[in-house]
Amino acid sequence: MIIVMKKQATEKQLTEVIRWIESLGFKAHPSHGVERTIIGVIGDERGKEGIRQAEFLEGVEKTIPILKPYKLASRESHEGNTVISVGTIEIGGPDFVVMAGPCAVESEEQLMESAYIVKKGGAQILRGGAYKPRTSPYSFQGMEEEGLKLLEQVRTRVGLPTITEVINPADVDLVESYVDILQIGARNVQNFPLLKKVGRSRRPVLLKRGMMTTIEELLMSAEYILSSGNPNVMLCERGIRTFETATRNTLDISAVPVLKSLTHLPVIVDPSHAAGQWQYVIPLSRAAVAVGADGILVEMHPTPEKAVSDGAQSLKPEKFYQLMEEIKTLSSAIKH
Repeated sequence: MIIVMKKQATEKQLTEVIRWIESLGFKAHPSHGVERTIIGVIGDERGKEGIRQAEFLEGVEKTIPILKPYKLASRESHEGNTVISVGTIEIGGPDFVVMAGPCAVESEEQLMESAYIVKKGGAQILRGGAYKPRTSPYSFQGMEEEGLKLLEQVRTRVGLPTITEVINPADVDLVESYVDILQIGARNVQNFPLLKKVGRSRRPVLLKRGMMTTIEELLMSAEYILSSGNPNVMLCERGIRTFETATRNTLDISAVPVLKSLTHLPVIVDPSHAAGQWQYVIPLSRAAVAVGADGILVEMHPTPEKAVSDGAQSLKPEKFYQLMEEIKTLSSAIKH
């Protein structure tokens, strides 16, 4: 259920409505739009009919039931699109945002070289994995806190915000103390304790779609984060598992406009994990721009042949520069 406040509603009236909602045992999630405020009401569905009485409160225009199971993630609960600010960068705004860097943090030299390449190319955010959930227990698992410290150095020395994956609820507090954006990978999209934990974080969260997760299931995972108090969630399409074996996964490019129609949250595309091969990353990135995504998360490594993780899908610096030029040209053409 959502409560729509009148255009001329005062802050005092808004406060009284929120207090009334909470007195009934529900949580109130106000969303301040340009013209009016909408309040999402979250709680036991069995008592929702009583919320309709809010229409008798001062400052309330109407109440509207939300039929979708994802209440806070739905477009009905939020006026306009959510724009997430990371420093001076706006994700979900008019500009296409590129997050780029190596799959895994390997050393100070490797990460710093990556950061300078990413910045030179014009990308806004550096990606790098300090914790790596791997299919094999014998594969490289990441540098963990030492990797986080290197990511923090990038922020201070190069001036780039950073994003890294967190895979354990117990590590969230540590990870958020070093980086700007928390990433939950495909394997953890339905790790509900982790979703709730990052929902209490002060950092924005990039939520990757699971390999066998439906769009509705992805939005329900986002709902866990939103309902726990963190409004800064972006969704990431990174390929789903199908019968096709020519690529690592199948990029569901249609998920972008579908998500855009269902939710106010920003939508990011990860062409690297979808393709699994660097040759397809640039064409898939073009598709992401054309279909209306808010940005991409792409892997770039100074020397992919020496990468300890996912070298086959990582762009070399010259290919990364080519990608950035093509994105700039295509974005400009679409705007005009």
